[in-house]
Amino acid sequence: MPPIERLHHWAYKCRDGEETRRFYEDILGLPLVHVIRADSVPSTGQCDPYVHLFFGMPDGSAVAFFDLGDNQAADLSPNTPSWCNHMALHMNSVDEVLQAKSRLEAHGVHVIGPTDHKFVKSIYFFDPNGYRLELTHELAEEEADYIADARASARSKLDAWTAEKRAVAA
Repeated sequence: MPPIERLHHWAYKCRDGEETRRFYEDILGLPLVHVIRADSVPSTGQCDPYVHLFFGMPDGSAVAFFDLGDNQAADLSPNTPSWCNHMALHMNSVDEVLQAKSRLEAHGVHVIGPTDHKFVKSIYFFDPNGYRLELTHELAEEEADYIADARASARSKLDAWTAEKRAVAA
């Protein structure tokens, strides 16, 4: 298979396009770069009017949302803890992560952290649609040995977890 180069966009359902725009553009600073208004889904032909919003990031990737006009947030899975599914966005420094925390809190957003994960420092919060976001900075220079070990042992750690999980299920 040819190599996948980068994330183009990740799309979620939103409750209200303007509410989502205010949060992502006015608070987080991600510009609204593209909006598609359609009455049917191109990939299926299904009649389902929507607006598709794209918020751009410097690398060309985007966070995207579908406003289906029903004013309802997506139903999050009841079998998944709220901390599990999230989108992590990289920042250039820990100082920028802390500045973002202050800005979010000034806008009334509850923020958890900073949390030190040994290879990244992160803050966590929820957007108006109930999606958990993480702003993070990788500590590549400070934790080079940890990161190198993590990469070298990734497959063996997954194999051990899989074996343990199967043993419990048996």
